Amino acid sequence: MRPAPVPTPTPLPTLPSSSWLPRLPPRRLSAALLTTVAALVAVLAVGLAHPSPAAAHDVTSTAYVEVEGTGARVEATLDLEYDLLMKSAWLYAEAYEAKDRAEQLHQLHTHAGAVTEYVTGRFAVTHDGKVCTPRRAGDADIRTRGNRPFAVLTLAYACAGGPDGTYTISSALFPDTESFVHSAETIVHYDMDGQRGSQVLSAAEPTLETGGHHESHQIVEFFLLGTEHLLFGLDHILFLLSLLIGARGLRDIVLAATAFTVAHSVTFLLAATGVVNVPGSVVEPVIAASIAVVALANVALREREGAGRWRLPVVFLFGLVHGLGFAGALGIDENPSWELLLSLLSFNAGIEAVQLGIIAVVFPLLVLLRRTPAHRWALPAMAAPIVIVSLYWFWGRVADAV
Repeated sequence: MRPAPVPTPTPLPTLPSSSWLPRLPPRRLSAALLTTVAALVAVLAVGLAHPSPAAAHDVTSTAYVEVEGTGARVEATLDLEYDLLMKSAWLYAEAYEAKDRAEQLHQLHTHAGAVTEYVTGRFAVTHDGKVCTPRRAGDADIRTRGNRPFAVLTLAYACAGGPDGTYTISSALFPDTESFVHSAETIVHYDMDGQRGSQVLSAAEPTLETGGHHESHQIVEFFLLGTEHLLFGLDHILFLLSLLIGARGLRDIVLAATAFTVAHSVTFLLAATGVVNVPGSVVEPVIAASIAVVALANVALREREGAGRWRLPVVFLFGLVHGLGFAGALGIDENPSWELLLSLLSFNAGIEAVQLGIIAVVFPLLVLLRRTPAHRWALPAMAAPIVIVSLYWFWGRVADAV
């Protein structure tokens, strides 16, 4: 009687595309990879120590300003984070802690003088070197950006001089010296005497001048703004890490990253130009949920044959939602134009540059990790804090929206 054949052990998953990686001694390889895993887990777990990004007050803030004018008449509409504005105007806690929209409008009306004095003292327009005189135009309003209330103020400026000339716009809103936030920026979109453009004003460069050709400057500024948004947007980074954890090879991650890029670029452009409008109270919870769904699916389905088929449609679907989040962060609210398109494309290019940088650093480490027995427990260990943090954010954002 012949002995029963010994079953051949199932080989560990391999990545043919990893042949370009260095061959390290097993001990050094395991030590380096385990250290990397521990560091990633520690960094991701830090998210639990902070409230949901959609609910918490960032350490920085962005003001959004639309300026239009012809000759001596200029009008500026400013969107300023409500609680930060009320704190900066040195008002009482009952003003900046107001949560209900009706109460916020009441506080803005009651303290209109103090609020106007603060804003006009830190946002200025000049025409041919002469300071334009500001006055409050109409009542303040409240609008929501993401999940945060922004006060909407309209200022009318009377400028001296003839119908032609050069305007300068300056912003010193929410400076570091107030100690409420740091590195605040003001995104200005202007249409004045036929000159249109966009610029990011900061403490290092607080003034813009209309006229001339500023395309190269505009490209650089919005490119850097895009890189900053992704670098400091932990939710988008966690989503990207979730994709990397589930990737089995270079082709896999290229397809997933391409699907994500195409999807978020489409909705980003549509939302930023006003074609699509979805409230942040819907977008932000879905973004948090998307992180948990992708991370959980990668762990639960990683050993199943054909499990990768779900990735592209799911990644594309969630990429559409992330694009809405990117558009909300840029805060553009104007008619389509060449200047607007240039700003949008530059901002999106900055996002893609950081995304590619993260892939270039993290993906080779994960490929090395898959070549060791440790990958069976290390990948789930990396996914666990991602899921916990994203679910924590999800419930926090839902609670804020209710």
